Amino acid sequence: MNNWSPRRSALYVPGINARAIEKARTLACDALIFDWEDSVAPTMKSRAREIVGTALDTGTFLAKEKVIRINGLGTPDFEVDLQAALVCEPDAILLPKVSTAHDLLRFAYKMRASTAGDTTPLWIMVETAAAISNLPAILQAVPATGLKLDCLVLGTNDLAKETGVSTGNGRRYFIPWLMSVILVAKMNKVTVLDGVWNDFGDTDGFHEEARQSREMGFDGKTLIHPLQVDPANAVFTPGEEAIADARRIIRAFERPESAAAGVIDLDGRMVERLHLEQAQHLVARVEATLPQVGRSTD
Repeated sequence: MNNWSPRRSALYVPGINARAIEKARTLACDALIFDWEDSVAPTMKSRAREIVGTALDTGTFLAKEKVIRINGLGTPDFEVDLQAALVCEPDAILLPKVSTAHDLLRFAYKMRASTAGDTTPLWIMVETAAAISNLPAILQAVPATGLKLDCLVLGTNDLAKETGVSTGNGRRYFIPWLMSVILVAKMNKVTVLDGVWNDFGDTDGFHEEARQSREMGFDGKTLIHPLQVDPANAVFTPGEEAIADARRIIRAFERPESAAAGVIDLDGRMVERLHLEQAQHLVARVEATLPQVGRSTD
């Protein structure tokens, strides 16, 4: 619980855009994803590595986690990206286009060849039809790789492009795939982030999709614009009523007469130990994001 990292808001920042990176220093997002992949033209990859490396080396960021999205396995820039990313010492590396367990094994081999004993956490993009289909096998392969897989990131734009399935109508046709990814993530205790909302000018649409994400079970949402940070944080932060109820459950089980109970009566409601675990997790989340709100003064 105490090591849980909030990932309500993960903002993509083009690695080539030095001005955007400087602005990102003051943003209250939980994670910044410095992108060397889709948002950087092939001829500008080298410059993007220099810009991000300098930025991470010369100043602080308000964001709790700094992540670098490198180019994928088999691309001309993968090897140099990996080396440059490890030199930057980010909080995680985001690997795109992971579609099979073999991709994970190949990456683990490259990591071992790049540096001895490096334990930089790995985030992976789930953005292909093969990734959706093979995700259980991909996560089952993790223990054999020695990698610390920390987060799954949905790439809904790429998935829609590959399959031709529309993301409109409340993503009704995408929901089975989204829920399958969430189920695998929860089963393996890995954070899972929803894909981006493309129309950053449509704030109502963003709020609606973010609320849908939260209700599905996503831990947060990836973002493409600074204006989306505060709304994402608000949506994925538990409300005061939920926090208060969680505290009541925790206090009830702390009473001597309830210490060994499997189920208790709390104000006429049956509460089991699984509800206690949920309450503890919720309070831990809030303490990790808003310490002044999350800690009870009782």
